[in-house]
Formats: sequence, C-alpha cells, structure tokens
Amino acid sequence: MISPSTTQRSFEVLLHTEKTWNYRELSKIRPNSEDLHFASEYWQNFGSQCSACLWKLHKSYWKNPEFNVVRFVTTVGTSNLFGTVFCKIGSNITSEQDIFNIFRVMYASALFQGFVNAILMQPLVWMERTVLYQERSAGMYTSMAYTIAQVAVETPFVILQVLLFSFIFYPMIGFQLSIVKFLWFMHFMLLNLSYFTMYGMMTVTLTPTPEIASSVSFLIYLLWSFFSGFFISRKMIPVWWRWLYWVNPAAWTLYGLMFSQLGDLDKPIHVPGNLDQPINVFLQDLFGFQDNDFTIIVALHFGVLVLFPFVFGFSIEKLNFQIR
Repeated sequence: MISPSTTQRSFEVLLHTEKTWNYRELSKIRPNSEDLHFASEYWQNFGSQCSACLWKLHKSYWKNPEFNVVRFVTTVGTSNLFGTVFCKIGSNITSEQDIFNIFRVMYASALFQGFVNAILMQPLVWMERTVLYQERSAGMYTSMAYTIAQVAVETPFVILQVLLFSFIFYPMIGFQLSIVKFLWFMHFMLLNLSYFTMYGMMTVTLTPTPEIASSVSFLIYLLWSFFSGFFISRKMIPVWWRWLYWVNPAAWTLYGLMFSQLGDLDKPIHVPGNLDQPINVFLQDLFGFQDNDFTIIVALHFGVLVLFPFVFGFSIEKLNFQIR
C-alpha cells in the first residue's frame, strides 16, 4: 500500500517537471513574433499630462492657504508702508536728493517683494518635488509637463500681486498719472516678481534640501542687491566687475523702473557743487540710464524668464535627491 508521504512527493516532482517544461516552452521565441511594445511610456498624451499637473498643483495651492495669504498680506502691507513713508515723492522733484529717494523706494519695494516671493515658494516646491519623484516613476507625466504646469499655476497669483501693489503704491508715490508710464511700471514689477519666483523654484530643484536652497539663494540675493546699481552706480563699478551688473536681473529691473518713470523728464534739478541739470541728463551721467539700452533691458528680462524655468525643468529631469 502506497503511503500518503510517497504520493505527496510524487505529486511535487510531477508539478516541478511540468513547471520546468512550461518555462522552457514559453521562453522560446516564436516565429514572426514581436517584442512587447507601448506607443508611449506615459498613460496620456502631453496635453492631458499638463492638464493633470495643473489640476493637481491648483488643488495643492488651495490646500496651503497660508502661503498665498502671507504673500498677499505682504504685498498690501509693503505697498502701503512704502507709499506712506515716501508719499508724493515723485510729484515734486527739485534736487538730486529727490532722485536718490525715488531710487531708494524703487530698490526697497521691488527687491523686497521679490525676495519674499522666492523665499515663500521654496518650501512648497520642495514638498511637491517629493510627490513628483513618485508620480513620475509611475509614468504619470513628464518633467516638462510638470514644469509648464508649475509656471502656469503661479502666473495668476503673481499678476494679482502686481495689480494690488501697483494700484496702491503708484498713486501714493505721486508719479506722473500717465497710462503709458503706469503700464511700464506694472510691466517691470511683473517681470521682477516673475523671475524672483522662478529663481526660488529653480534653487530648490538644484539642491537636496530647502535649507541649502535658502542658503544659496541668500548669497545670490546679496550679490544681486550689491551690484544692482543702488549702492554703487554702474559707472562707478570697476570695469573688471561691471559684468556683475549686466548679468544681474535686479539691476535690469531698477534700470527699467527708473528710466520708464523719469527718463523723459527734462526739468532742471539742483545738483550741489554743479550747475542745475535736467533730470534725464542727471540719470545718464550718474547712473548710466539712457534710451539706447532700454530695449536690451526689456529683452534681458524675457531671456531670464526663459532660462530659469528651463533650468528648473532640466534639474527635475536629470537630478534626483530622493532618499530611499
């Protein structure tokens, strides 16, 4: 009589033999067969990927109300603060000190707003980067789709910031009530907040932690601030350091803001130790603000607005700081 243990062993041997035979048969390449192929490694086309990323980031922004509340409160507070301190300074320009005061308020308002935007962006982008690594590995979307969505979701908030700031700050300062000059002011403030925001996003993707991103950003902000033309005008910077002025987006913004508001004024102002000079001549002689470079300044702004998102997308694609 056959024991149960013998029957069990015979069954296991038979099952193993059958599995081995099936493995060998299925491993053979059949005639006229083709490799398994998918048209795309992603689940949807590029447009659908962008829509999905945009929807995801939109929901993420509304789940972080403190982020948007802080920057809008900062925008309104900054515009009222500087508008009150420098009230009507642009309506009565009689001396070089008035020019310096206008330059001072332009420098403080533009760069402070930009710094705040960049700093506030970094923790949010860092949290989203962690989610991005997982979803991109699952083939949900490309890095380019995420980059486009990130830029697109930021744009309305930046535009709203510029509108709030401009409609409060511009009339309080007392600049000439001209539609063209007001639009130029909004234009440069929009470019200013945009590239600062993009820069804050970019530094997060280039560094492993938000702490390192903040430290690197702070050093760059110091360079931008020091070589912006406020502390040392371009003509007074040594020639071998002057390239730091021309690669400095903050310097371009101050150039555009000052020249767009004062570059066409020929009203004489008092210059201690010298003869009275027209405002536009004084700007050109001391700061180097002139019409010849104005088009270049505008073009440089758009150039950096292309460069920063490109580096942002490239870093997301090629660099991976995920800790497993």
